This record gives sequence, structure tokens and C-alpha cells, in this order.
Amino acid sequence: MKIDPEMRQCIDDCLECHATCLSTAMNHCLEIGGAHVEKKHFTLMMACAEICRTSAHFMLVGSPLHRRICGECADICLECAADCERLGDMEDCVAACRRCAESCRQMAS
Repeated sequence: MKIDPEMRQCIDDCLECHATCLSTAMNHCLEIGGAHVEKKHFTLMMACAEICRTSAHFMLVGSPLHRRICGECADICLECAADCERLGDMEDCVAACRRCAESCRQMAS
């Protein structure tokens, strides 16, 4: 199966967001503590990382269901970006989530 450039970009954005959210949560958030490790925020970051990985997987295997997963991924990424921005000092995560949300929104349409 040949993956078109737009889908390839979305897969890359999803995998980058997965890595960024996971790494930020496990390093930055755990080190800072406080609001960064409150259940709601930390769970959102873990959910975001996982839906990004799942979205990439659905596209890589050529599942026609990728559009639905990408739509959910875009919503969760925007929610994660907003929460990370609210807490501050998480610019890499905010940027990765917004890039992924934009790519996934295009894939979902």
C-alpha cells in the first residue's frame, strides 16, 4: 500500500505527538509535580499519547476506520494542548498537539 504524502505527514505528526506527550509527562510533569501530576491533567496527557499512537497505527495498516480515529485524536489533542498551555512551560507539548490536531482534522474530513 502506497501512503500519500498528506497521510504520511499525519502519521509523522501523530508519532511525534505521542513521543512528546509521553516524554513530557514522564519527565517534565513528574519532576515538577503539583498541578502537572494531578489526575485529570496527567490522564489527559496519557490518553493523548495513546490516541496519537493508535491513529498512526490505523493509517499505517490502511484501515478505512482511520477517519473516525483521527477525528477523535484531533479533539483530544486540542484538549491536551489547551491544558498544557494553561499549566505553562510546556510549549513543545502544546505545539506537537496542535500540529497533530490539524493533520488529523484533515485526515478525518
